[in-house]
Amino acid sequence: MDWLTEHKIPVGRTAKAAFDWLNDNMAGVFDTISDGMEAMINAILWVLSTPHPLVVVAAFVGLTYAVQRRWTVALGVFVGFLFILNQGYWTATMESLTLILSACVVCMGLGVPIGIAAAHRPRLYAALSPVLDLMQTLPTFVYLIPAIVFFGLGMVPGLIATVIFVLPAPIRLTYLGVSSTPTPLLEAATAFGATPRQRLWKVELPYALPQIMAGLNQTIMLSLSMVVIAALVGANGLGVPVVRALNTVNTSLGFESGIIIVVVAIMLDRMLRLGARK
Repeated sequence: MDWLTEHKIPVGRTAKAAFDWLNDNMAGVFDTISDGMEAMINAILWVLSTPHPLVVVAAFVGLTYAVQRRWTVALGVFVGFLFILNQGYWTATMESLTLILSACVVCMGLGVPIGIAAAHRPRLYAALSPVLDLMQTLPTFVYLIPAIVFFGLGMVPGLIATVIFVLPAPIRLTYLGVSSTPTPLLEAATAFGATPRQRLWKVELPYALPQIMAGLNQTIMLSLSMVVIAALVGANGLGVPVVRALNTVNTSLGFESGIIIVVVAIMLDRMLRLGARK
């Protein structure tokens, strides 16, 4: 089998050459993207960190009740935030929420239009499908390498790696929701003189709304799963104490920060679960 390994396909060298070319010729583009994302991250972090913690808690509790219309869910979110304050992880939690919300803005802003376009163009979705599979199956640590090369260390490369990993979820779920709109509904809208844009806004998107919201929920959950990995490239948040606990074999710190991540995941899931409404 030596003859086979002697003629190794230069996958790694080709990827390195491509990254080097991009870094040399598109540095201005990456700097612009980095500045825009950093501005968004700083703005969200300012909104979450400047008010008193209880004000932020009240805002999240009010938002939960407005979405779910159930006081039990709102009470659960309130208790979860009190637990976070009790454990002393408020700042780290706000930093992680900043990363999650930033990822939601980027992923939903890109994923929903792409999903709509793919639903109306089967060939486009057929071309996108293997790319989306690659984005979801490639080990997430691999995303950190080009993120560091192009954007350095900090929150921005963590956000970029998160977006690459999470983006397929809103694209696929938006595509599923729009493409599954019943044909009789579309035919009825057409018979009443609806234009393609009217069919999209008044028929397809309302029908696909549960799937789009499921995409938002998946975006949040998958983004939260990336906080530890993002910490490896300098992103602040709940991933930092987890990494520190792993490096120092600190069981207490590891369980504390891990439980906080679980609590945040449960709260965000309950806040946006439309099936809980009655």
